[in-house]
Amino acid sequence: MPPPPPPFEPLERALRRLTGREAAYRAEEMKGGASTRRFFRVHLEDGSTLVAMFVPGKSQEIAKTSEEGRRWPFLEVRDLLAERGVLVPRILAEACDDGLLLVEDLGDDTLANYLTRRPETREALYRAAVRDLAAAQRALAELPAGSIVRERAFDRDLLRWEVDHFREWRLSAHGIELGPADREVFDRAAEHLATTIAGWPRGFVHRDYQSRNLMVQEGADGSPHLAWIDFQDAMLGPRVYDLVALLTDSYQVFTREFIEARLDEYAAALGLSSAERQRIGREFDLVTVQRKLKDAGRFVFIDRHNGNPDFLQFVEPTIGKARAALARLHDDPILAELDALLDRVL
Repeated sequence: MPPPPPPFEPLERALRRLTGREAAYRAEEMKGGASTRRFFRVHLEDGSTLVAMFVPGKSQEIAKTSEEGRRWPFLEVRDLLAERGVLVPRILAEACDDGLLLVEDLGDDTLANYLTRRPETREALYRAAVRDLAAAQRALAELPAGSIVRERAFDRDLLRWEVDHFREWRLSAHGIELGPADREVFDRAAEHLATTIAGWPRGFVHRDYQSRNLMVQEGADGSPHLAWIDFQDAMLGPRVYDLVALLTDSYQVFTREFIEARLDEYAAALGLSSAERQRIGREFDLVTVQRKLKDAGRFVFIDRHNGNPDFLQFVEPTIGKARAALARLHDDPILAELDALLDRVL
């Protein structure tokens, strides 16, 4: 069943406030991502464009904190990032009561799209993405009192919920029901991942820092810069989380050498010792297992629950990335058991 039409009457009111008059416009729906938000590119009569973002009220994820009585997280996090030097889209008009924002149009050049046309820029752009992330982590080391980012975190409950998402949607939803012994193995590994990662120091995490959420913008000198989008779920989490999102991106394929080089650059940007660089690698693999299992389950959920099959093509490659990390973690007996279980059931 197609989604209901968006409320164009609130859009027209917002355009009147923005332009000061009745504004002739044409709206075309943009291809969305994995969320239930909808985006429309709005063409105005003067030839300019903007993006209308319609936001449903109900989240499909575990509750992280109450949002009652405060600005939309997208707006709050956007302002925080802009203040700390991160390139983000401008807000042109707010109509939160109508579930609507009018946002600067940054074009169609996500990093993923840009690389299909300019694959020779891949290394330079990923070096920039790693450098930007390290700079943002430094700039966001201290967060304002009351910031929504400080009020939600990758704690044990959220991390465990995400791993269980894989069991529920990639296994059970495909008819793979674990018997008591296998369920014990899975639960032990899920708890091990959740409690281990939750026990690390936490800092700012975008949460989905990957090629479809970075927009390539050309500067006045023609050099490309990366703008951040889809940051409304920002929270506290491990330092490597956004690195994992970027470098084990389900929509990209990297060699291990490429990933290791970017991890080296991240460690150098933060002035980390060689011992810390080694720890970064270990943390990266642990979070890769946790996140990629969650992603694989999420892609099936998006198909079964939201009626969007676009992400099913990424399920098995995403599991493959988790399995590759598990192979590097075979000195951990709990995760070795999980790897053997996945061998048996997949």
